[in-house]
Amino acid sequence: MDKREEVIEFCLMEKEVYEDKPFHDPNWTVIRHRANRKVFAWIFEREGNIWINVKCDPQWRDFWRETFASVLPAYHLNKEHWNSVILDGSVPDDDIKRMILESYELTRPRKNRKKTVRKESENT
Repeated sequence: MDKREEVIEFCLMEKEVYEDKPFHDPNWTVIRHRANRKVFAWIFEREGNIWINVKCDPQWRDFWRETFASVLPAYHLNKEHWNSVILDGSVPDDDIKRMILESYELTRPRKNRKKTVRKESENT
């Protein structure tokens, strides 16, 4: 996964999300939740590569940064909760997708998260 279109297409597979261009700059694309308008993926080109900013649980933040040189504290966002992933081929697609999905979960509307947690606890 190294092209903007691939990342956008993957993100748009999630429920109730949409693509936005908040800065009226073709370099910046964000993917938001419809219900709360929160962004879970910031997609942009920088230094010749596509980058994606994703929100992470602080417990995972450092793991990703230590595991891959192409995962850095987020460009232009809170570095405690966000990482930048440089899509230069060094981070496996499965790990990129995992980070995107975690960001989706961390930013989705709370109402839906509570229902999911309840359903999971009822099934165990």
